[in-house]
Amino acid sequence: MAQQADITAMRRAVALAARGLGATSPNPVVGCVITDASGHQVGEGFHQRAGGPHAEVHALRAAGVLARGGTAYVTLEPCDHTGRTGPCSQALIEAGISRVVYAVGDPNPQATGGADTLRAAGVEVEQGLLEAEAEAGNIAWLTSVRHGRPFVRWKYAATLDGRIAAADGTSRWISSAESRADVHRLRAEADAVLVGGGTLRTDDPHLAVRGIENATQPLRVALDTRAELPPTARILDDAAPTLLVVGEDADTRHLPDAELLRLPLHDGRVDVHELLTRLYERGIRSVLLEGGPTLAGAFVAGGAVDQVVGYLAPVLLGAGPAALADSGISTLTEALRLDVTETARVGSDLRITATLKGA
Repeated sequence: MAQQADITAMRRAVALAARGLGATSPNPVVGCVITDASGHQVGEGFHQRAGGPHAEVHALRAAGVLARGGTAYVTLEPCDHTGRTGPCSQALIEAGISRVVYAVGDPNPQATGGADTLRAAGVEVEQGLLEAEAEAGNIAWLTSVRHGRPFVRWKYAATLDGRIAAADGTSRWISSAESRADVHRLRAEADAVLVGGGTLRTDDPHLAVRGIENATQPLRVALDTRAELPPTARILDDAAPTLLVVGEDADTRHLPDAELLRLPLHDGRVDVHELLTRLYERGIRSVLLEGGPTLAGAFVAGGAVDQVVGYLAPVLLGAGPAALADSGISTLTEALRLDVTETARVGSDLRITATLKGA
């Protein structure tokens, strides 16, 4: 059984890892804490950006000679390969670390094996401490590695009776100012923000991150199969990069400066999995789905939603569009059941985070 000191150190490592959200892609977020031979914390660090030093290196630099004979607590199995940085397994060995405790095994076949290398060098290695907490904090990267596509988080805001707009189409603002600010945090954590043509035409969204210092702007992805977006659309400004996804034969002459991704259409629609594959190929590991009910329905029908974040406002409308349109579910026995992983009060709203049962 893990000692309380081990749990405290690993929980600190999990908290450190979260500081890298939105800045490390296509790499994972990782936190590390170093304690000396007597159990006192002497160093800590987290992976701050892709291509930069890994969490273990930051922590070892902070610890210096005090790391010798100590313990390293890491949220992800130390890597065992040389890429833009050297293998962390070797850095830990050279620093004289005598024990390594890590939470989650590395599913990346190019980087895994660090635990075996450490054991071969005589280092005591333990796996699984606070595994669920570390996995939850790194879920986007882990999902992308395991499935070979970006992690998809569907965000929506609705009234308590499930409406995202009134019968006349008005929707600003259903959710509270605090909830809208929280959405900018979700954007800052994502590699890409995706909306469809209906949202583009109705709301003319901007989709860039605001109010978060030093945030890395996500790629704004606009799914506009017939290229009906006007050149004056807010999403085409220079606040963040933008990718327009259009049909193969769409006329885009009115959008000469836009970056385009042309995809074949199937019954007038882009295939969800083909879109995700192309985004993955350009390094996108997490997508925040902010589109309307039609786009959300297509992703749900395609089994391509990994997490749902709903902001429920204490408002009743009784009429108007629902948060989710046709998703191929026709009877209650086909309903997708969710596991609620978190509930939180955000302003006057309730934020519910959930994943598919069994995912």
